[in-house]
Amino acid sequence: MVTLLTGAEVWDGLADAPLGTRDVLVREGRIAEVAEKITAPQGAEVIDLSGHTVTPGFMDCHTHVTVQPALIVPALAQSEAMHTLQTLPVLRTMLLNGFTTIRDLMGADLGYTTVALRDAIAAGLIEGPRMLVAPHMISARGGHGDFSAVLDNQFQNHPRLLEMSCADGCDEIRTRVRTEIRSGADWIKFGASGGFSSPSDDPSQTTYSQEEMDTLVTTARDLGVPATPHGYGDECVRRAVKAGVRSVDHGNLATKDTLQMMIDHGVFLVPTQYTILDDARRADDDAFWAGTPLYKRRKFQKYQKALLDGAEAVAASDVKIAFGTDAGMFPHEENWKEFPMMVSTGITPARALKAATSVAAELLQLDDLGVLAPGKTADIIAMPGNPFSDINVTGKVDFVMKEGIVHKRP
Repeated sequence: MVTLLTGAEVWDGLADAPLGTRDVLVREGRIAEVAEKITAPQGAEVIDLSGHTVTPGFMDCHTHVTVQPALIVPALAQSEAMHTLQTLPVLRTMLLNGFTTIRDLMGADLGYTTVALRDAIAAGLIEGPRMLVAPHMISARGGHGDFSAVLDNQFQNHPRLLEMSCADGCDEIRTRVRTEIRSGADWIKFGASGGFSSPSDDPSQTTYSQEEMDTLVTTARDLGVPATPHGYGDECVRRAVKAGVRSVDHGNLATKDTLQMMIDHGVFLVPTQYTILDDARRADDDAFWAGTPLYKRRKFQKYQKALLDGAEAVAASDVKIAFGTDAGMFPHEENWKEFPMMVSTGITPARALKAATSVAAELLQLDDLGVLAPGKTADIIAMPGNPFSDINVTGKVDFVMKEGIVHKRP
């Protein structure tokens, strides 16, 4: 299969601005040539993308495709089959919105649904972004990933629920990590701090000791699997970096010194700013919080200034930012809104776009993706207008190609 894309401004995922009008030739799922003018080979499909900007496919490094904003209780009341079926339109929507790769960091079921979904997409059985998955979040009991806190007392010690994520002490943590990897995990995610959406903890709390984090990360690394923490507070981020994580997810309360520590250790930050800062900026808006648990609003009121200051610190730093949204905590189709939120904090459009392409590929160790260049896998998207002058056009993607196959066209 040969496809020629013509007429668009092309951005390669690396430059600080579009390269200019270019043609892109795709052959058998790979980029064959990028040039100012390419003569269409005989039999090639020619797609005119005039008025568009062509970019590498976007990557979301923090999703929860099997989670809905209502969170965990409804999920635990469903069969895994129903859970899987409800996720299919989510995956298709994310792909058609231009996200050709995602890293999914925790499902909301007792099994390994995201592993099965990943494999089904790779086999061409269902439509969706390629997936890297951390099936469950390993958590201390009483920590952010201990979902028994939202259930009635009679269910809180259910063995399957505890087995899904809870681990305390080095021996139990080793077993949990090895079980996740045996079951197909590409990444290990762990709860290093409390959170905002959980009722029984606080974002500033550090829920694993240094020894426990060291054990978790080392066990995963010994089996060739990277680790990343759910972590908001400064101390938990510092412990995770010392333990050797590849990325930190959230990190919204990290200080400038801790951001520098991440830079020094080559650790990526996935700041999930849309879901955090939208709530923080509206912490005093009564109408916005109507129907939301009071404990969640109180946390955002408590940490509002620290969260807003932290976002400015990230923008001013040189930490490697990879794009991630926490989609599932809000409607999945809104994940593109991370782009304008990042820009609103002082991150440049070029840095935000690189975060979702070349930097994300570096984090995920997907060397074949994130850049438009000959020989690379043809994950290519296009949007009308120019995201460097109007970042909101990232929400208007109307051309999507994944591995050379067109899934959406103007």
